[in-house]
Amino acid sequence: MRIVKLLFLLTLNLVAMGMQSAHADSLSDIQKRGTLRIAVPQDFAPFGSVTPDLTLQGLDIDVARLIARNMGLKPELVPVTSANRIAYLQTGKADLVISTLGKNAEREKVIAFSQPYSPYNNSVFGPAGIKVAGPADLAGKTIGVARGTFQDSQLSETAPPTAVIKRYEDNNGMISAYLAGQVQLVGTGDFVAVALAAKTAGNKPQMKYIIQESACYAGLLKDQPALMAAVNSALSKAKKNDELNAIVKKWLNVPLPDKLARQFD
Repeated sequence: MRIVKLLFLLTLNLVAMGMQSAHADSLSDIQKRGTLRIAVPQDFAPFGSVTPDLTLQGLDIDVARLIARNMGLKPELVPVTSANRIAYLQTGKADLVISTLGKNAEREKVIAFSQPYSPYNNSVFGPAGIKVAGPADLAGKTIGVARGTFQDSQLSETAPPTAVIKRYEDNNGMISAYLAGQVQLVGTGDFVAVALAAKTAGNKPQMKYIIQESACYAGLLKDQPALMAAVNSALSKAKKNDELNAIVKKWLNVPLPDKLARQFD
């Protein structure tokens, strides 16, 4: 029996070593393939959306193409939602996630993160007539969020028990619910709310309070030092030649903050 257990443990160790080796060598596999599969948003303007002719566009789309180009690879864009973007990475459907991905302790247990490439604050928004200055003021109110986002987890932790948090599979569902009056408030990114306000005739969302100051990162599987170094090198190059700043200004109408522009790995 002891021999069987030892053989079982040895097998597990060999499998784990094989997985780590495969992860570490993934850059080589990607280079042989010639394409970088990048999970990107399709429902989260201005970071990612689909035009009438079904073309992907947005800040994350431009950053995905920039990274692939700087790595000498062809980008293969894989549309995802907030709820499934990490799963696409874990199941091998994407090599990289560039989809308004924020970094926190829980996510760092599962995946690795590049240097930041864009600012992204999470806030609560709603019409002028609703007075909300902090989590306590959410009592008795209905808040819409996209499932699996920072806003979802943060509001779940901080909102009082009488607040009703409605979760939607994607941001289009959340936005539609707000426009239809099904939720009073939304928890989302600042720039997403600005874009929403620009196309809303009435009930324009105004920022109530900042949930968390944050940034966007590229996500990849752990134990891939070669791929991580290549991605960070591509981002550093784009920061130094001001190309990344131009992308951020194009889509967010603000420059890349100095704190992020000077952060290299």
